[in-house]
Amino acid sequence: MSGAYGRREPPPPPEPLAAPTVDSHTHLDACGCVDAADVRAAMDRAAAVGVTRAVTVADDLASARWAVQAAHWDDRVVAAVALHPTRTASLTEDDHAEVERLARDPRVVAVGETGLDYYWDHSPPQAQQESFRRHIDLAKRIRKPLMIHDREAHDDVLRILREEGAPDTVVFHCFSGDAAMARECADAGYVLSFAGPVTFRTPAR
Repeated sequence: MSGAYGRREPPPPPEPLAAPTVDSHTHLDACGCVDAADVRAAMDRAAAVGVTRAVTVADDLASARWAVQAAHWDDRVVAAVALHPTRTASLTEDDHAEVERLARDPRVVAVGETGLDYYWDHSPPQAQQESFRRHIDLAKRIRKPLMIHDREAHDDVLRILREEGAPDTVVFHCFSGDAAMARECADAGYVLSFAGPVTFRTPAR
């Protein structure tokens, strides 16, 4: 693995899973994959412990282009493309047009991750909300699921989904709301992922 903390040796592989499993949200590029050989090797390691397929998820244009490539390099990989809410400060019409072009690729299975993030001060809320609305519209027009990133923006995320009208399939990646929000999402038919936020030391707001 490489990144801000430098290269580290990976941990030993876990015990194989009891049943074949799909990793529905990973970032293979952030895991150190660069080319087709890297992707094949990563998926071989995953398959050895029971993870037979993966959705590699984009958060900016560069990773969206890469994710689509990766999905064509290995049949076990598909992609989700969108612009992460923290990357929305200075988007152009050309950026949105490229996201749509990439999202229409047959190896892309979802529009994401998109949504709102008020925890990090990287993009103004207005820019995030405009991008989120455009991603909702895109998901509905191309009939693909919407993959949502929501951090400390619960009320606005639900409000915008109500105002815009949600796509047929909505997935909350790393759900961090409370029980009332979970009930509202369940009643609306949304899919909730309980992942990293359950380990946060402070409650999500």
